[in-house]
Amino acid sequence: MYKIVSKERLNNAVEMMEIHAPYVARKCEPGQFIIIRLDADGERVPLTIADFDREKETVTIIYQVVGYSTELLSQKEAGDFVEDFVGPLGMPSPLKKSDKKVIGIAGGVGAAPLYPQLRKLAGLGVGVDVIIGGKSAEFVILADKFREFCDNVYIATDDGSLGTKGFVTTVLEDLLEQGNEYEEAIAIGPLIMMKNVVKVTKPRELPTTVSLNPIMIDGTGMCGGCRVSVGGETKFACVDGPDFDGFLVDFDQCMKRQGMFKEEEHQCKIGRGK
Repeated sequence: MYKIVSKERLNNAVEMMEIHAPYVARKCEPGQFIIIRLDADGERVPLTIADFDREKETVTIIYQVVGYSTELLSQKEAGDFVEDFVGPLGMPSPLKKSDKKVIGIAGGVGAAPLYPQLRKLAGLGVGVDVIIGGKSAEFVILADKFREFCDNVYIATDDGSLGTKGFVTTVLEDLLEQGNEYEEAIAIGPLIMMKNVVKVTKPRELPTTVSLNPIMIDGTGMCGGCRVSVGGETKFACVDGPDFDGFLVDFDQCMKRQGMFKEEEHQCKIGRGK
């Protein structure tokens, strides 16, 4: 059993939990994920690691309350326990020291897995900027945490309630057209967002890493649900990734696979009051 150390509600659809998980906290690196199971009969849910503290032996996860299992998870409070917290799984992000800046682009809860990656780069002495997107100001998360180590934090909202009105790609295009130079872009968010980021970066030959965690299901490669085509080769997001070269990912195939069971899934509650 794994104890919930703290819980915070970030908005009406997104929550953050810090969980005491000594082994995972000792071994995990940015880019990896865990599998959480609430009870012995519970669904196995893959969630990317948002933060970790090796001294406290805790791991932080951020999740959207959009389905049966996350609804049950949302009912738990600090002091409660979850049955399983397995990890770290997946491959660590390929982060390295560089003399040039890196820009991160986050869509919605994509800010969660992007946070530890950019923080590690900053710790290596790399200059980092970040663009955070959300439907509205309420759905922009972790901005203050990014400001602790990012040179610049840019925000884009669909309705213009915070930062630039538009998409993260709107801000990205403006920055590149203004002459800002980056060695790499790291984009994490919905598949369509990452696809559109690549549409901006590829013509400019700006190497772009994307995370395919949105299509992961069982987290071990056994179900085949996260099978993707990368550079014409078949990969599994959960064991070969979740980070891949965005120029090589077949996003259309990914989005088609993600929508295979759309009719069987829940109705999305993001943007609605609870």
